[in-house]
Amino acid sequence: GLMDARVDRAPVLALTGQVATQYLGPGNFQECDLESAFAPFSAFSKTVLHPRSANELVALALKHAITRADVGHLILPDEVQVLPLAEDGKPAPREGRLPDFDIEPAGEALEAAMEVLKAAKRPVFILGHGAREAASEIIALAEHIDAPIVTTFKGKGIVPDSHPLACGVLGRSGTPVGSWFMNESDVLVVCGASFSKHTGITEKKTIIQVDRDPMQLGKFHGVDVPLWGEIQRTVIHFRQAFPEATARGSAEEIKTRWGLWRAEKKKRARDDRGLGLCAAFIFQHLSEAVPEDAVIAVDVGNNTYSFGRYFESKGQPVLMSGYMGAIGFGLPAGIGAACAAPDKKVITVCGDGGLGQYLADFTTWVNCDMNLTHVVLNNNELGKISKEQRSGNFGVWQTSLVNPDFAAFARNCGALGISVTDAGELASALREALDHPGPALVEVKGDVDLI
Repeated sequence: GLMDARVDRAPVLALTGQVATQYLGPGNFQECDLESAFAPFSAFSKTVLHPRSANELVALALKHAITRADVGHLILPDEVQVLPLAEDGKPAPREGRLPDFDIEPAGEALEAAMEVLKAAKRPVFILGHGAREAASEIIALAEHIDAPIVTTFKGKGIVPDSHPLACGVLGRSGTPVGSWFMNESDVLVVCGASFSKHTGITEKKTIIQVDRDPMQLGKFHGVDVPLWGEIQRTVIHFRQAFPEATARGSAEEIKTRWGLWRAEKKKRARDDRGLGLCAAFIFQHLSEAVPEDAVIAVDVGNNTYSFGRYFESKGQPVLMSGYMGAIGFGLPAGIGAACAAPDKKVITVCGDGGLGQYLADFTTWVNCDMNLTHVVLNNNELGKISKEQRSGNFGVWQTSLVNPDFAAFARNCGALGISVTDAGELASALREALDHPGPALVEVKGDVDLI
């Protein structure tokens, strides 16, 4: 979990227990060198040994977590956990310990970027997860200069797919709309993206890259104009470079491309080999059913690729294991989302392999009466692994699964459980589950090859 947070740049303060210090060293029951064990998964990992050091260590752990978007880890031996705070103990002051993160790119680099953007005939914005907080400013700039907007998979939901300039997701989990506009562009303005292989941002275009982390700039290959700065502030400067609005006809072009892709999706949604529902059909109905203000957590595998490709976002935030690809992420991520946003409907999507890894967590949903709807695509197989084995000409080996009746399991736990084996049952099942005020599970029989 902490490695997942680290590579996805989610600030975390982790507190772990330790045996009493008097037992450290000789190899007593449950003794472990936790500082060494957690070192690869944290930016700061220290043991609290005395109340007088606690406040300062907490402050340093938080500072590392916040400034580096990483994990700050503190280890608490048994006897330290129950010691009283020192009489003169006060929280370490926050003032004077954190910098102003509202940084701007250097003037010369900013001028170079604006000149490139002004000269562009077909600019395209590519937004990664790091641009989420700057979405409104970027959308406003894109509207002003009439430029298409593509997102990475981790950025899905930053821009609703219904927006006239939205082109969906780029890359392996993406749409042909996004790929087409990237390939037809002359300048790419990449904000808060990592240039992962999964996304496939081409090196063949002129690239302006904006990121608050200098280590992300030109990480895998050089870019034409790397800009180190806070994305919102940088985009505001871009906006000032264009006093007059530009008309390029992008919206009509995007509408045409979406029309072609939606026609193809409808065609795929009709695929039926009698072996389960196809992914295009499942996510077509899920797109229509999920509320605009919901939070969505997705898992790992073919179900997730299909979600990125077929689900049309209304702007819902999407949680995922972006760079670890940790199977089983969906169910516990839903629990976290429900705790963080108890007034929101939370929808989780996973395959049978991911659900099986953390199936017992469903009892927590019921115990806490969480407002969650879980959709599991059950094909009795680790389908993504089978696909990888075929592509490597290895032959499919040991990817079949023996699953319980997931819907019956949900009912046994005290939740709503619905099974869907026929296309005509899906819409009503999703509606019933989403209308249910507590935890609900919809098990959909899926075709492993129609993804």
